[in-house]
Amino acid sequence: MSKTNNSQVIIDDTTLRDGEQTAGVIFSLDEKKRIARMLDEVGVGELECGIPAMGKEEQASVKALVDLDLKARLITWNRAVITDIQASIDSGVRAVDISLSVSDIHIEHKLRRSRDWVKEQLKVALGFAKDHDLYVSIGGEDASRADLGFLVELMNIARSLGADRFRFCDTLGILDPFTMYDKVSYLASQVELDLEVHTHNDLGMATANAIAGVRAGAKFVNTTVNGLGERAGNAALEEVVMALKHACGIDLQINTSRFVELSELVGKASGRPVPEWKAVVGEKVFSHESGLHADGVLKFPGNYEGYDPAEVGLTRHMVVGKHSGRHGLSARLEQLGLKLEHHELDTFLEQVRGTAQSNKRPLSDVELVRLYRWNRQVA
Repeated sequence: MSKTNNSQVIIDDTTLRDGEQTAGVIFSLDEKKRIARMLDEVGVGELECGIPAMGKEEQASVKALVDLDLKARLITWNRAVITDIQASIDSGVRAVDISLSVSDIHIEHKLRRSRDWVKEQLKVALGFAKDHDLYVSIGGEDASRADLGFLVELMNIARSLGADRFRFCDTLGILDPFTMYDKVSYLASQVELDLEVHTHNDLGMATANAIAGVRAGAKFVNTTVNGLGERAGNAALEEVVMALKHACGIDLQINTSRFVELSELVGKASGRPVPEWKAVVGEKVFSHESGLHADGVLKFPGNYEGYDPAEVGLTRHMVVGKHSGRHGLSARLEQLGLKLEHHELDTFLEQVRGTAQSNKRPLSDVELVRLYRWNRQVA
């Protein structure tokens, strides 16, 4: 993989649309506003904010987000149906995603139509949207399983009618990053139309595929906070942004220091608490227990940390347990205002390891202090 698109990569976050499509997740209007404001404040460029065709309540919700007057562009999801697009217009947005089923599997078994019918559907819906001066993304549902020649044909039609970009969707999350790169790179070489990648996590590769899409030339990338989304979810905002920055050298100028705050907000609103070990924003992803690692981090954090925890709103934590070493234990004691002489550490470390082994977990600060005081009384 050599091609890289370093300039002007834009996050189109779909927490408020695809994220809310997670089974059992419903955001209140107040929660939607808070999430939208925070995404806007950290610098996310575009928010996919709902599906107005769902009805009056959804339209009112989208209108309320429009009324926030955010810097981010608001875009809605629509079928390639004029009434859907009209509902979005009535909600006050000026940008729409028009979704088409583009794989032969979907065309035959879902739509029970033909490729020619899909092309005509595209022309009618896109024509209507452009007649109303809308910014338009054409969403290729199940594009990862579609014939590339047919996608090129659709993209050429879209471009000729004024579409602003084409969304390449790995709807079932079935691609690996190498295939994603090849497909997006091919499309980018065939049609002069901005590309967007939308990836799902069914095989655990949503973030990797999103990065591969950007490396192949996609200008837009879809994310959700915490990776919310249908089935196994979407590419996680926090993972994509940090991976682009630290693995690819592409800094999107997003305020990542609020990522933990944002993650916790969405976790609470969605009823999906953030796991402690969640990549990038989990409370304990900068925890160190192993003696070798703890010693290395204490000497120089860059030995075992790819970036400063504060960059995403976290702090480093020294865990005291079965695998602890003398330096890590000593550092944790000092953080708690406790001190042992050099010759006392080995005996205390044995006690710590034994207690952790018996409990099958690290010692809490309360347990560590209690064990320390007990030793002081015995001494």
